Amino acid sequence: MASLPVLDDAFIPELPNRYKGKVRENYDLPDGSRIIIATDRISAFDRILAAIPFKGAVLTQTARHWFEKTGDICPNHVIAYPHPNVVIGKRLDILPVEIVVRGYLAGTTSTSILTKYKAGERSMYGVTLPDGMRDNEKLPEAIITPTSKAFDGGHDEPLSPAEILDQKLLTSEQWETVSRHALGLFKRGQELSAKNGLILADTKYEFGTDEQGNIILADEIHTPDSSRFWIAESYDSAFTSGKRPRSFDKDFIRSWVVERCDPYKDDIPEIPAELIEQTSDVYIQAYKMITGKRFARDMNPEPLKAIREALKVYF
Repeated sequence: MASLPVLDDAFIPELPNRYKGKVRENYDLPDGSRIIIATDRISAFDRILAAIPFKGAVLTQTARHWFEKTGDICPNHVIAYPHPNVVIGKRLDILPVEIVVRGYLAGTTSTSILTKYKAGERSMYGVTLPDGMRDNEKLPEAIITPTSKAFDGGHDEPLSPAEILDQKLLTSEQWETVSRHALGLFKRGQELSAKNGLILADTKYEFGTDEQGNIILADEIHTPDSSRFWIAESYDSAFTSGKRPRSFDKDFIRSWVVERCDPYKDDIPEIPAELIEQTSDVYIQAYKMITGKRFARDMNPEPLKAIREALKVYF
């Protein structure tokens, strides 16, 4: 593992207005654009778990694939890609609601519909689910389960459409627009994923507004970090036996952590090097399966130095 390069931090002092998120680091430029650098950090349970070699490039390039495949559904923030880990995007005012679309009764986090369902809840996010559903069962139709958008390490909280409007987080027109875009993107994602032998079980989208108030898709789309993908051929047998379908999303590490502690209360055990290496391979395999393209590993031992060089024009 020591020979694999890892981008665990993306601090570039020559760039202005840094914002460090859980996974990405942003710099706002004077011209109204934003530099977004995807590090190799992996987060879950509202905390950083580890750094996975090549993960940042996989996410950036997977999102690039999907932005190009969905530009006809809604506009997105992309301006340029100066480096595999970097996108230059339009600076947006991010809407304070994270849009999660779910096609299956699945998940492990406190806001997932499966967690809530198993705790006895049936009405959630403005939707009522029937009794008798099983783990990972397909929903009658895709649903939107919005949460508050947590900033600076806060916790996402479930919201219903009525709460979104009552709290004036979005206008009625904005809610209708993001809902239409999200369901359209999810449908396209499911259709194209199915052709590659994958099930897109759920995903999250972030939207923002530009200076004219237009709603623009931001962040990432249909990546292993923002989405739950299952290997389609594994679904029927797994569902019949009550097991989780084979996947390559964050549940790979999430499950290991959950088996060993309460990730919302306890210290996270050190992730074994072998698991980190396996997870890196999983991300690369995910890229291949999702996009149908070969992933080129950049073995530069100093990835941040290469990114700095690619971004010099913005200093």
